[in-house]
Amino acid sequence: MAIPDFIRAIRASAGHQLLWLPGVTAVVLDDEGRILLGQRSDNHQWALISGIPDPGEQPAACAVREVYEETAVHIEVERVVMVRAGEQMTFGNGDVCQFMDTTFRCHAVGGEARVNDDESLQVGWFDVDALPELNEHALTRIKQALVDAPTWFEPMT
Repeated sequence: MAIPDFIRAIRASAGHQLLWLPGVTAVVLDDEGRILLGQRSDNHQWALISGIPDPGEQPAACAVREVYEETAVHIEVERVVMVRAGEQMTFGNGDVCQFMDTTFRCHAVGGEARVNDDESLQVGWFDVDALPELNEHALTRIKQALVDAPTWFEPMT
C-alpha cells in the first residue's frame, strides 16, 4: 500500500512504534444500490475503499480523492456513517498503527470502476446480497450506510 510521505517522515524518527492516525472509509453506492469494493494488493482481500488524509485535508475531501485514485470513480459524499477507533495493526514491515476512522456514505456520480493505482488488484460493483468475503468491520460499515440512522458511535463502556 502507498505510504504517504508525511508518514515516511514520521517513521524515520519514530521507527516502528505505534502511530495514531486518521483514516477514512467510503461506502460508495451506485444508482442500482451496488457497493464499490477493491481487492487490496497487499493482502488480496476485498475491502471498502479507504485511505489516510494528508495533513490539513478534510476527511470528506480525502474520501473523494481516495475513491478516485483507487477506482477512477467520481463520488459525492452524502453523510457520516460512523466514527470508530480501530484495533492496533502490525504491518509486515513491523510498523504499528491504530486508526480513528470516519466512514462516509457516498454516491457515485461518474467514471468507470477500474484499477486506477497499485493499491488494488481488482475493483468492482457488488450487489448487497452478493458481496465477496469481507471482514466484520466492513460489513458493519455497509449495514450502517444502508439504513437511515444517526451517525453510529461505539458504545462507551
